[in-house]
Amino acid sequence: MASIGLPFGLLSSPPKSLKPSTTRRMVAVRAEAGAINPEIRKTEDKVVDSVVVTELAKPLTAYCRCWRSGTFPLCDGSHVKHNKATGDNVGPLLLKKQ
Repeated sequence: MASIGLPFGLLSSPPKSLKPSTTRRMVAVRAEAGAINPEIRKTEDKVVDSVVVTELAKPLTAYCRCWRSGTFPLCDGSHVKHNKATGDNVGPLLLKKQ
């Protein structure tokens, strides 16, 4: 039985307890000002890690690690502005298709 694209493996509409309520709550997560990476690999211009994964839809996907991306959790390059402003060296996590 396939349930692709439906939350929690549901095949029909979610139960009342999972339906959104009329009251909406918003939580904003923001990185504090200053360096995000205070001590890891500070001798590198930009810290970028790559992971090879066999099952990906795209050949390359960049995930944000600076918490400033407008497309979070995906990277939109916001770390470049952050790094220039703070002297930090944070970069994305790259998932590469094998």
